[in-house]
Amino acid sequence: MSAPLLEVRKFTKSFPGVRALRGVSFTLSRGEVLAVIGENGAGKSTLMKILAGVQRQDGGELFLEGECIEIRSVHDALARGIALIHQELNLADNLDVAANIFLGREPHCAGIIDARRLRREARQFLDAVGLDIDPSVLVRTLPIGKQQLVEIAKALSTNARVLIMDEPTSSLSSHEAENLFAVIRDLRKRGVSIVYISHRLGEVKELADRVTVLRDGENAGELAHEEIDHARMVKFMVGRDLSQFYPHQPHTPGALALEVRALRTPANPQHEVSFSVRAGEIVGIAGLVGAGRTELVETIFGVTPALGGSIRIGGVEMVPQSPLDAIAAGLALVPEDRKQQGIVLGMSVRENVSLASLRRDQRHGFLNRSREAQLSAQMIADLRIKTPHDGQAAQFLSGGNQQKVVLGKWLALEPRVLLLDEPTRGIDVGAKQEIYRLMEELAGRGVAIVFVSSEMEEILGMSDRTLVMHEGRIAGELQRTELSEESVLHLATGTHSRATLS
Repeated sequence: MSAPLLEVRKFTKSFPGVRALRGVSFTLSRGEVLAVIGENGAGKSTLMKILAGVQRQDGGELFLEGECIEIRSVHDALARGIALIHQELNLADNLDVAANIFLGREPHCAGIIDARRLRREARQFLDAVGLDIDPSVLVRTLPIGKQQLVEIAKALSTNARVLIMDEPTSSLSSHEAENLFAVIRDLRKRGVSIVYISHRLGEVKELADRVTVLRDGENAGELAHEEIDHARMVKFMVGRDLSQFYPHQPHTPGALALEVRALRTPANPQHEVSFSVRAGEIVGIAGLVGAGRTELVETIFGVTPALGGSIRIGGVEMVPQSPLDAIAAGLALVPEDRKQQGIVLGMSVRENVSLASLRRDQRHGFLNRSREAQLSAQMIADLRIKTPHDGQAAQFLSGGNQQKVVLGKWLALEPRVLLLDEPTRGIDVGAKQEIYRLMEELAGRGVAIVFVSSEMEEILGMSDRTLVMHEGRIAGELQRTELSEESVLHLATGTHSRATLS
């Protein structure tokens, strides 16, 4: 075998009170897709930031083509052909595509940017990623999938030999993700090496030549291509066999908790949606991107007022014109985008947990500090939130623990109906199981749960019933005994062809 293109030997890295990496090692060959996986806090991001020059390791060595090197900055990493594509895209959306690709490296003629050459050379790199767009178009006008490809073209323009991709499909539709996979395969054929970080283990199995698993800042294991499967990856990641990954056991349904009749949403005013959920039931909502799932739960919660129809909570009719109306009726919504809509990152765990309860827990018009502390302690214990103390800012928690804080905020109100929109998006496999355990406990207490999910395994594993949406309407309802990938996709696509939920 030829020498590896890149080799990491015994990297260590510590932050105040935290040892992020403990002797991590791996190799990357030319034209190889290496997946690096692990739970939140496993050390993946720290490792990649060191390789990209964002941070410096405390100890260990880095070899590029057999030569021991030091990377002191992002510029240094780029000069050596190592580029990091962040999960949150790093583009200037007020500039055009060509300007973004060569930002800071524009070709000049007599001290003036050579716009014609800029766009001509940008065209070459857009062709390399299969993106047929005008280089002069503004980035903000492009869908997120094409922006992702612009980011890759930008990296290739620096003559990158190693591309590090951090959760590249987290915001992509299934079609956009398939386009990205095709680009990755083409780059691999052309000798570009790719480090691929993802929580989506199905993608890892599809793309990776090899898998390196991190756990608690250390190497937990490695899988060759023929060894990659879901069970092995999960076992290395969490250190135990999760054969009982989905804990759901159907409960005897109670009284009618939520009844939606002929509801028309602003997003799909031409369709009427009707369904019901009983106490103790877990009802999944499946469908393709754009099917209207998020719009439906947001309308039920009053984020967008309904155009028609009725909603009953425990038999009492309500017309939610705002989330306050929905909360008063016993509804709670954990939104899809927790960082923008579910949590205040700069506030503490304690403050976030008490946010929805402020009106209830006031004392003589002032915040009841003792009640707030009591509530925070209870939710940290009940939800197993990993935080050094309840005064910790939410931004410093892992994605899974942030999601638990969002859940805790609503559970403090003891809702009758809990709406969950993509409750496990962007969190690791161990945190997912914690969320599933919590859903099961709440259903056992009689809470009615409606959850939107793009993960087929999640729908099949946790639903008592599944409502499948297609183009703004409910295309069908499947009982647990009828649930299968084929039955869900048949309804989700409106055809007999197979597709991928996204």
